[in-house]
Amino acid sequence: MDMTGIAGAAAFLIGAPVAGGLLAGIDRIVTARMQGRKGPPLLQPFYDVGKLLQKSRLVVHPHQGLYIWGFLVFLLIAGALFFSGGDLLLSIFALAVAGVFLALGAFSVNTPYSHIGAERELLQMMAYEPMLIIAVLGLYQSTGSFLVRDIVASGRPILAELPGVFLGFLFILTIKLRKSPFDLSSSHHGHQEVVKGVTTDFAGPDLALIEIAHWYENILLLGFTYLFFVPLHPALGIALAGATYLLEVFVDNTHARLRWQHTVKLSWWTGATLGLANLAILDLLR
Repeated sequence: MDMTGIAGAAAFLIGAPVAGGLLAGIDRIVTARMQGRKGPPLLQPFYDVGKLLQKSRLVVHPHQGLYIWGFLVFLLIAGALFFSGGDLLLSIFALAVAGVFLALGAFSVNTPYSHIGAERELLQMMAYEPMLIIAVLGLYQSTGSFLVRDIVASGRPILAELPGVFLGFLFILTIKLRKSPFDLSSSHHGHQEVVKGVTTDFAGPDLALIEIAHWYENILLLGFTYLFFVPLHPALGIALAGATYLLEVFVDNTHARLRWQHTVKLSWWTGATLGLANLAILDLLR
């Protein structure tokens, strides 16, 4: 790994929690304004995490903390691989392993609400993973490389070549960001239910680690989104990735939660129709 890659990985490891926390604060403010409320201050997510870190650690199962650390560590690996310019496919696989650790943490606790949240987490993974793989294959078909540094340096009009793949990715991005109508296992807001799905039996420092891990995950997902805007000026590409996030916040506040059957069917049909059709057409045109 060259110095640029090391700098990119370090920037993610250090800067992603700050950027992710600010993004969560913007999310809360926009959500509140859409609901006719003033909303919390921008730094409220940091205050909340700080309070959780100060609380005593209450453990329902002795291994649940280990699973949460696994969730966080594999997210760090996925993000470091991505922002160092490494293999995009390996980054996506590490992201999938992180999701499995979160589900295992919820399964380790012998309570029904936690188990339901874990089952829904796995169902969501089953819904979005095929489209994530299709997106990676599309980027490879467009640029000829799985390496993030090569994709960024390719100069290819990726969005123009992969509009169907981008729309399919945008669809499953709603699931990955835990937004309605697909926030089945958990929600970042309290507008859905009192019992908080996959994180029901986590509290204090463990819950703070989960929130920080989600901040890392959101920045990684926005980095993935940025790849579709590669030929544009970096500042414009970052702005468009941010606009994509605001679009997801809008969708979150204008749609009710769907059942898991609808989530899986819609995700698979969207991936097959938009993603695979786009790959087939791109292959025929070359």
